[in-house]
Amino acid sequence: MTTPHDIEARILREMRRIAVVGLSDKPSRPSYGVTEYMRAHGYEIFPVNPRIGSWLGLPAYPDLASVPPPVEIVDVFRRSERAGEVVDEAIRIGAKAVWLQEGVVDEAAAQRARDSGLLVVMDRCILKAHRALR
Repeated sequence: MTTPHDIEARILREMRRIAVVGLSDKPSRPSYGVTEYMRAHGYEIFPVNPRIGSWLGLPAYPDLASVPPPVEIVDVFRRSERAGEVVDEAIRIGAKAVWLQEGVVDEAAAQRARDSGLLVVMDRCILKAHRALR
């Protein structure tokens, strides 16, 4: 039986390209620090936020469809009520996994993603999961 830990480990070991939806350019925001950590650990980052032009020198994209393919992980820093639309967009662009950060829960969207063949992590911090693997 595959456990949530197994899914996290598979994503973090096999995938390197992360589109971060809701990434803030404000260092005080959790999305900033978590993404900075992932970038420092060798992950390729694609900021997705229509309100910013760039993040730490990387161009920001207005939506997932604008990110150069392939997108492997869609890391979601949005409120739970907005997560479903991000998950649906992740399915449309052919992402391999969706990672809903701590506090982001949408069971129906997670099931749609699983039914479409994506790996799903929900209500868990990608930084904490990465640290636990090391």
